[in-house]
Amino acid sequence: MEQGLALHHIGVRFGGLTALDDVSLRVPPGRVVGVIGPNGAGKTTLFNVICGFITPDSGSLTLDGRPLRPRPHRLTRLGIARTLQGTGLFAGLTVLENVMAGATHTARAGFLPALLGLPRSDRDEERLRREALDVLDGLGIAGHADAAPGTLPFAVRQRVALARALAARPRLLLLDEPAGGLGAEDIAELAELIRRLPRRETDPCAVLLVEHHMDLVMAVCDEIVVLDFGRVIAAGTPDDVRDDPAVTDAYLGAEVDEAAA
Repeated sequence: MEQGLALHHIGVRFGGLTALDDVSLRVPPGRVVGVIGPNGAGKTTLFNVICGFITPDSGSLTLDGRPLRPRPHRLTRLGIARTLQGTGLFAGLTVLENVMAGATHTARAGFLPALLGLPRSDRDEERLRREALDVLDGLGIAGHADAAPGTLPFAVRQRVALARALAARPRLLLLDEPAGGLGAEDIAELAELIRRLPRRETDPCAVLLVEHHMDLVMAVCDEIVVLDFGRVIAAGTPDDVRDDPAVTDAYLGAEVDEAAA
């Protein structure tokens, strides 16, 4: 049976605009797959299809070979977690509470015991707290557990957002431009974190990465899919994609044009 997430001939249209056209890709367990392309290539639409925010007009999704019809509020129960552009953290919660919020779907008590403050709810909260601290410690930011996110440097807030996603113990992590706003040193540290995720002894997860920073993509991805005007124009290893003339014309060439403008 085919393992992991697969998209089969996905098509999405918005009126007369074709956002995705016959897009297929796979994210097997233990792999990091990158999606790149110029602005307007369809990358965000692709993520929104996987998350259930957009229903495709054609094609299908499967998870471990079984039909997948994702819904945003059910993603974590399917083992899928997503980070957002920016950080998307809750300003009124501490770092620890933000990370605990990412794992609430694993709570056993349910809504009523939590509302009434019953012992079973207290046990759940203590477990979530321990697990959240473990995740923060694994990312090297446990010392910020009691801080408000808004008081922290942006690079640390990015790690908190990643910790919140990982607290859900996903089998597949969707990273939406995680290097945005980071400096070169922070991007290098992020690359090391991403490379480790599929190979962790505890709770390993595959990664689907949408990113503009080519150095990060080339450093962490096992396979790269290149979109242009909603179509896949290249797919393969980083070396394959780097040497593909279509990619140079559509994506790398676009960066050169922007730099010269």
